[in-house]
Amino acid sequence: MTINITINTNQINALDLSPLKSVIERLVIENAIASSEQKLRFDINFHRDDNDPRELSEIPEVRLWFIRADSQYPWLPFLLDWQAGEFARYTAMLVPHQFSSKDGIQYNPEALEIYLMHKVFILADWLKAQGLPATSRLKSMAQLIGYELDEAFFEVVL
Repeated sequence: MTINITINTNQINALDLSPLKSVIERLVIENAIASSEQKLRFDINFHRDDNDPRELSEIPEVRLWFIRADSQYPWLPFLLDWQAGEFARYTAMLVPHQFSSKDGIQYNPEALEIYLMHKVFILADWLKAQGLPATSRLKSMAQLIGYELDEAFFEVVL
């Protein structure tokens, strides 16, 4: 079952994480974090002018909301619905990039690598604390943004 979190302009401008926080708190109380893997989607209702060509990840206020969310819940990628593109969109909120009509999203390569390693280290520890296997999950997450992680890497990390 998909978990939808709707955030609006006022919540974004106020850096109000209450829609996310209430869902996370409910999952914790119900001991349902592990069973909610890759089920979370964001419905972002941010008001902008009709002639504003920017993608949501190019709007500073939206990006700042996601940076705040990431600081509160650095393991959030575990819950994001990867198949629906939520991890890619989440990454775009946190990593400097440009859009190209020809090539699509173009991340700053160094920033993307730092972001990925940061998430791998956080999630490796978090998954271990949850008693969940990490290697295949982390390899799959890295592949979503174009990276291959070697098995030997996990001997050091895990």
